[in-house]
Amino acid sequence: MNLSLKQYKTIDLTILFILLAAAEWLIAKAAGVWFPDEIYVLSPMTAMVCIVMMRWGACAAIHAFGGGLALCMASGAEPRQYAVYCIGNCLALAALALFRIFGKEKIRTSPALTLLFTVSAFAGAQLGRWIVGLMLGGSAGDIVTLFTTDSLSLVFAVVAVQLSRKLDGVYEDQLQYLKRVQQEQRRGQLSDHGDTEYGEA
Repeated sequence: MNLSLKQYKTIDLTILFILLAAAEWLIAKAAGVWFPDEIYVLSPMTAMVCIVMMRWGACAAIHAFGGGLALCMASGAEPRQYAVYCIGNCLALAALALFRIFGKEKIRTSPALTLLFTVSAFAGAQLGRWIVGLMLGGSAGDIVTLFTTDSLSLVFAVVAVQLSRKLDGVYEDQLQYLKRVQQEQRRGQLSDHGDTEYGEA
């Protein structure tokens, strides 16, 4: 079945959104049951947002917002926390500025730049949460708590995004990926045609 680019993009973003929301929900529920007194949290949001930013750019805002929404729903958050996490998470997209500075392909192929990209997205999300929290009556000291309690999420994001670099097409601009696959298919067809035409001569 041939899909248009718009259909492919919609399906891809939807699948990634469902995966993120399900993971956030399950982790939050599990933590509430098994580790209710644990101050540290684990969230796949940063990792997924980094991958979606690489694949589709600013569309990752949907996943940043949705990740916060799933987390808050699963943990029974108050209205203020919904705003902090859903809106604050979206500042992770500040890491998109690195694409303008270094270029997507250079960030994709460089472990060091991928690390910088991931850390920037994580820091952006924490700062976003802190800023929204301040606007809603939070304290300046909350920034320390946010970075500390979510430190496991940073470790997870760094490992997950670095591993995704090794998987063909996962951590790659999808327009470039589709062009590359098309070109490889054409080369393969030309090669097969050449073998048939000249190999039997």
